[in-house]
Amino acid sequence: MSKIGTYVKESYDELVHKVSWPSFKELQSSAVVVAVAALILALIVFCMDIVFGVQSTGWKGFLGYFYSIFA
Repeated sequence: MSKIGTYVKESYDELVHKVSWPSFKELQSSAVVVAVAALILALIVFCMDIVFGVQSTGWKGFLGYFYSIFA
């Protein structure tokens, strides 16, 4: 049981004294970067959806209509 107590004590000591926590300003800037990256990724997926289309709704997408010209 003393090994568990030692582990908890050392873990607490490391979290309090050895870990460098980011400031609130750094957290805000990181959150903005993540939000912008998520928005860009969502726009890419949206554009792919429009281009390739959704067959169940009848929308073939731009490539579907392009292929139907030559098929």
